Amino acid sequence: MSAQDKDAIEAFKRDVIEPSMTALVILDFWADWCGPCKQLTPVLEKVAADYADKGVLVAKVNVDEQKMIAAQFRVQTIPTVYAVFQGQLVADLTQFRTEAQITRALDQMLKQLPVAGEAQALEQEIEPLIAMAEEVLAGGDAARAIGIFQQIAEMAPENPDVLSGMMRALVAAGQIEDAQGFATHLTEDQHKLPAISRALSALAIARDAKPVDDMGGLRAKLAGNPDDHETRFELAGGLMAAGDRDGAADALLDIIRADKDWNEGAARAQLLKLFEAIGLEDPWVAATRRKLSAALFG
Repeated sequence: MSAQDKDAIEAFKRDVIEPSMTALVILDFWADWCGPCKQLTPVLEKVAADYADKGVLVAKVNVDEQKMIAAQFRVQTIPTVYAVFQGQLVADLTQFRTEAQITRALDQMLKQLPVAGEAQALEQEIEPLIAMAEEVLAGGDAARAIGIFQQIAEMAPENPDVLSGMMRALVAAGQIEDAQGFATHLTEDQHKLPAISRALSALAIARDAKPVDDMGGLRAKLAGNPDDHETRFELAGGLMAAGDRDGAADALLDIIRADKDWNEGAARAQLLKLFEAIGLEDPWVAATRRKLSAALFG
């Protein structure tokens, strides 16, 4: 083995193998004369910079200067791009050329591999704090939940679970305008996240659910005309505003049983918002969803 090959192996151990024990290394095989390599390099470098706190880095191998390394990986064409973790090749990224394609692949790998980045360490640190804030919010102490979420937000201001919790706590405290202020600053990508969708549903319900001063009057009106869906829908909104989710759900289900298409399915849409606001994993939601299915298809 030549001195050059020995140096290349040592450099590979230092730049790829050792970092890969905790980080996800994007291994880029390239050459100066390779046009597609030059186009791909800035994409890989940008992705690595964006994912640096998640434990992702780029290592480059010049196939002309490090022929032994390229041969070990059986590189036949360039650019060839692999992902390496704990010294093992875990994915072939060669087919991906756009930032969106590469980030999707990285997101999938980061969910499956125990990569130790700063972001993962922070997530482990704040996870029990988020759970505590959610427990306080579920217990009805919205003001205290807001305080806890504010403290967590100082550590992780972009965390979707923190943003969701803060918005839902503000809604529960009746601070609808403040919750709306959070919503207006959300990005398009954030809107697609389940945690954020849950908070937006809670906000939508709070805006739609108008307090009713005379619930008894609405009930008396319905007793005289059970088919008055407009009044029953108003009653459901009042019950939601009062925090009576069982009563609100029963009123909406009564409308659906009588006329599931009433007002372009408004009752079903409102019930689904309620489900999402409470959380689809909640046992109450699971039980009420079964009632909805029976009302729609029974």
